[in-house]
Amino acid sequence: MGKPDTLDRVAQALIGLVALIAFANALFMLASPFGWYEALGTVKATGPANGHFIRDIGLAYLASAIILGFAAINPSMRWLAAVAGNLWLTAHGILHIWEVVTGICSPDIFWQDAPGVLGPPLLVWIGLGILVARQRIAPAGVPDFAYLKVVDQRSHGEGAYIREIVEAPGGALEKFKHFQPATYHRHVASADMFHMARLGATLIEDCGPCAITCAEIALQDHVDRDLINAALRADPPEGDLKMAFIFGAAIARQSGEAFELGDRIEAEHGRAVRFELAMTAATVRSYPAMKRGLGLTRACALTRLEI
Repeated sequence: MGKPDTLDRVAQALIGLVALIAFANALFMLASPFGWYEALGTVKATGPANGHFIRDIGLAYLASAIILGFAAINPSMRWLAAVAGNLWLTAHGILHIWEVVTGICSPDIFWQDAPGVLGPPLLVWIGLGILVARQRIAPAGVPDFAYLKVVDQRSHGEGAYIREIVEAPGGALEKFKHFQPATYHRHVASADMFHMARLGATLIEDCGPCAITCAEIALQDHVDRDLINAALRADPPEGDLKMAFIFGAAIARQSGEAFELGDRIEAEHGRAVRFELAMTAATVRSYPAMKRGLGLTRACALTRLEI
């Protein structure tokens, strides 16, 4: 949620830099294989030049560059592409390590090659490590056991219906993981307004568990606890925050009030803010609706609406 911060940009820059390095190397190998062979003195130790073979490797670098370039545009959502694009570079580096360990390559040559061979894949793994450590990657592609662990940690009480999705045939969980980021999309709207709209919509659909989960997610997005609890009492402060809360509720009720409030939000904050509030209010309803459909919300009135 929210715009990428400095560390997100660092991760993006690292992946993008490696894409450029791989692309430049690929062009050199494809355009002038023998020139590339002469320019890298250590390559001569591996045997005589073979133009076809050098171009083959150049194509591998080009494929890595294209995939990493695609990933660098939005690494939080395209982190699996970064992994795929880095596989060849990583395997290439491991091969060099194996050759020096087994005595095929001398240590002197290995250390001369190391910056160009081991450096790029390491930079990509560092970039991905930054995103993973901060839980800034999209859930699609995350192993099920790790995904369920995060759900249990961040959204208490959500495990029951998530596990039903896990057990459903036809790859239901993978499809669900692709859907989830849409419910959290926030780039322009303030965190406070965004989560007021989410809570407003959720409280119409749900009498407890989903509202608490929604509140906990707002807290993780640095929304003030007192503000969240006020929203859980359906009593947010007057002004923009109350307008956002009522807007979310109106969307959930399918009320005509949503048109008027949406127009006001757009006039005062812009079309993009209206879009983000509308999108989260419309999509967050799916969680309590699914629980209701599965018969998992019958005792939810016992949930205390406070965090």
